[in-house]
Amino acid sequence: MKPTVFVPAHITGFFEVVRHRDPLRTGSRGAGVVLDRGVRTRVKLRGSEGATTVRVNGRRDDGVSMRAVEILRELTGFTEGVSIHHEVEVPIGCGFGTSAACALGSVLAISAELELPITFNMAGEVAHRAEVELGTGLGDLIAELTGGMVIRTREGPPGYGRVDRIIQDGLHVITRTLGELDTASVIHDDAHVRAINSMGGGMVGRLLERPTASRFMELSREFAEGASLIPPELRGPLEELSEGTLGASMAMLGNTVFALSEDPDAGGAGTSTYGIDREGARFL
Repeated sequence: MKPTVFVPAHITGFFEVVRHRDPLRTGSRGAGVVLDRGVRTRVKLRGSEGATTVRVNGRRDDGVSMRAVEILRELTGFTEGVSIHHEVEVPIGCGFGTSAACALGSVLAISAELELPITFNMAGEVAHRAEVELGTGLGDLIAELTGGMVIRTREGPPGYGRVDRIIQDGLHVITRTLGELDTASVIHDDAHVRAINSMGGGMVGRLLERPTASRFMELSREFAEGASLIPPELRGPLEELSEGTLGASMAMLGNTVFALSEDPDAGGAGTSTYGIDREGARFL
C-alpha cells in the first residue's frame, strides 16, 4: 500500500518575524493551535526520470510542494519521477497553514516510498526551506509536526527551532472564513513586518508567564488589533465569535476568524468546528 501522510492544519494567533541569511535560521516565534483536519498526501512513482507533478484536490499546482521536491532531490540525489496528490480538508490560502502541510507531506511521503536516508527533522528542514524561499509561511511547519496548542519559543524548523505547549483539554476551534490572503504579500512587506514585530516581540514571554488558552486568545486579539491586520469585513464575525467563547481573533495570515470554546456549537451558522490534534504529522 502506498504511504499516506497526514499533516494537520495550524492556525497562528500571534507571531514575530525573525530573518537570517540562512533559511534554516529564518522563521517566526509565536503561538497557535493545531487542528484535527489538514492535508492527506499520497505519492506515486512515474516512469519519466526526474519529472514531478503535484495536484491539490485534483487540480494541478506548481507551488511549495514542487520546490520542496526540488530541494529533496538536491539533498538525496533521487531521480525517480513522482506524482503527488494532496487532499486538503480545510480552506486553502486562508490562514490554516496548508502550504506547510503540503510541503511536509510531500517530503515525508516520497522519503517513505523511496526509502530515502533522511529523518523526520531533516524532512522538516526541507519543507521549511521551501516555505521560506517562496514566502508561503514561517512557523506553521514546526507546529504541525508537534501538535496541540504550540508556543514557538525559537524560530526555525525542528532541530533548530524550539517549542512548548499549553496544557489544556476539552477545547474546540471554531472558525469562519471569508476569503484568501496572500501570506507573501504581508511577510515580504517591510512596513507590515515592522508593525508585526512591534506587537509580537515579547508576546511569547508574556504567554509563558500565564500559559492558558484564554491568555493565548487575549494576546492574539491584542496582536491583531495592534498590528492593524484586521480587515473591515472581519469585524462583524470577530464580535459574533467573541460571544460564548474564550475570545476570537484573526488567523495569521488569512481572512479567517477563529475562537476557542468548550462548546462545539458556540459558533452558530456559517462557522466550522474542529478538534485539536495532539499528535502532529504522521503516517496513516
